[in-house]
Parts: sequence; C-alpha cells; structure tokens
Amino acid sequence: VHRVPLRKMKSLRQRLQEQGLLESYLKQHPYNVAAKYFPGIAMEALENYMDDEYFGTISIGTPAQEFTVVFDTGSSNLWVPSVFCSSPACRNHNRFNPAESSTFLSTNDTLFIAYGTGSMTGVLGYDTVNVAGINVQNQIFGLAETEPGDFFYYSPFDGILGLAFPSIASSGATPVFDNMMKENLVDRHLFSVYLSRDSQGGSFILFGAIDPYYTTKGIAWIPLSAETYWQIRMERVSFNGAPVACSLGCQAIVDTGTTLLAVPIRAFRILTRLLGANSNGEISCARVSNLPNLIFHIHGKEFPVPPRAYVLRSNGYCTLGLQGMDMPTEEGELWILGDVFIREYYVVFDRANNRVGLSQLP
Repeated sequence: VHRVPLRKMKSLRQRLQEQGLLESYLKQHPYNVAAKYFPGIAMEALENYMDDEYFGTISIGTPAQEFTVVFDTGSSNLWVPSVFCSSPACRNHNRFNPAESSTFLSTNDTLFIAYGTGSMTGVLGYDTVNVAGINVQNQIFGLAETEPGDFFYYSPFDGILGLAFPSIASSGATPVFDNMMKENLVDRHLFSVYLSRDSQGGSFILFGAIDPYYTTKGIAWIPLSAETYWQIRMERVSFNGAPVACSLGCQAIVDTGTTLLAVPIRAFRILTRLLGANSNGEISCARVSNLPNLIFHIHGKEFPVPPRAYVLRSNGYCTLGLQGMDMPTEEGELWILGDVFIREYYVVFDRANNRVGLSQLP
C-alpha cells in the first residue's frame, strides 16, 4: 500500500504571532488568493501557508535526498530548492544536489512560476523520485535557482508536488502521478486523501487505492467540469434551509494546497454578515456553538460543513475559515474548497473516470 503520512505543523501565522512579526509581515506581503488559478498564466499562489498546512516526505536521486513537500491538487509541477540557489529561502531548506545523484539528467529547459507574493525560477532535470515506496524513474522536476524575498523563507516545507492535470503544468512538465499511471506503478488510476482535524495525527495521501475504513458512509461521485484543476460544479450554498450564495450555480476546485474556503468577494461579505462576523471574518468565540452548518449542494447531494470546521481558533481568537477572492470564469463564479472542507470528507481523486469522490467522515 503506497501511503504517505502527512503531518500538520505549527502554522506560519502562529509562529509570526509568537515573534511579534505578524502585522508587519502581512503589510509587506499582500497576496491574491486567485492568482493560482488565473487561466493562461503559470501561477501557483501558496495562499494557505499562513494557516494550517499538511506535509509529507519524498526523496529524489540516487542515493536518496529527502524533501518535505506539499501534496497540492491545485497545481501540477514538482519542484524543490537546489544547491544552485543562494536565496535566503533556499539556504534554510533542504537543497537538491545533482552532483550527488548518479541517476540525474540535466536539461537546458527553464522553469518560472509566479506566485501571489513572489516567484521561483529554476531549471528542469530528470531523476528518480520516490513517493511512498513508488520509484518513478526519469521524473521531470524543477530545481529552484531563485526564490526572491522571504515568502518561502518562513515556510516549513521545502517544495511542492503538484497533483492536478498535465494541461496546467508549467513548461509542459509531466506530473508525477501521470508517470505513475503511465508506468503502471499504481493498481488504480486514483489517489485519496484524509486530513485529520485539530491536532490529531493520521493524515495521509494514498496512491492507487481507497481505504475502506474511511468510506463506511459510501462515496458520492461527482464528475469533473474541467480537466485542469480538480474542478466540479456546485448548485448552491445554503444554511438554515435557505440559499445564501452560488444561487445560480458556480464552479468549485477541490484543492489540498489551500487551507481556507476561498469564496467570491460578494459571497464573502454576505456570509460574514449573516454569520455575525466583522469584515475581516473575526467572530466572537461565544457565538460559534450557535452557528449553522454550511451546506454545499453538489451533483444533487448535500455536503455539510459544521461551524467547528469553518471557524478557526487561535490564541483565544475565532475567525471564519473563509477568504474573499474575485475571479469569475466563463462558467460562473469560482470557489476553492480547501482544507476547511476537505477535513470533513475522505476525498478520492479519480483520474480513470475524471471524477471526485466524497465520503463524509464521522
């Protein structure tokens, strides 16, 4: 069984708060949560890095060099820092050294990915990538040469392993899971994700299988509306029996690389007002027990997210796990169902049938 254990670490927001640096950092590093999803531009905004994150370990090269990565269903490239990078953000993370790998193949191809708060540049190379005991030979990946600013300096992960579709991969690089499928390294052309709540352990990503322990309530299958991100169509969002957002239908991306529920700005304002939060999403902790479930209506079924999931508690403060963004698509407004949503469901990402499976967790 090819299972990567994921660990949840203290968030960057908490670490900066503890050092008294949060307010100044936020002023210096504004970001646009929608930047990751701009069509036609290779952008990958790691907007979730300020809150909760889940990481796993992979290795690259022969002998193996280990890296901590975000398994991101909202992007498609694999990249890690390299010894060619002298940026401060590289110097305090693990860096890949191609000279120490007997299986590395270099290229003259370059990689550039823009972020909501910065960018990375590098070169592409090929090497053996080991993920949960699966050896993917001749996997193309990015070796970061620059990571400007301190955006990545404070992040607790080294790099990113993208799990979306090849159509959005920068520089046409074949994603890791596509090579797993092509080389028949997984029993089934799917992977599944469990993200634990609060400080509990046990989070994982499972390649090529579905763990029946987490699907006792059955799996609701939802067809993709686009084969780029893991994008689906929602009918509406409601609570207390009344629709409150997405009333004409909208698009949604199921994204493990985003912590919060990213919602259109208009919907964000409506939800914060109806839920009794201020314009920044801050809410009295005493109100949380009386808040309603948010109900996501998808493919004819209801998927509730309770207030214990969509309200984040930190150092005695409560904040809605929502973030406003403004990115209309040709198919309507766009929502990002990040970890706030995913923690309530065991999620199956099925490439064989181009669908997402959701199984409600206890």
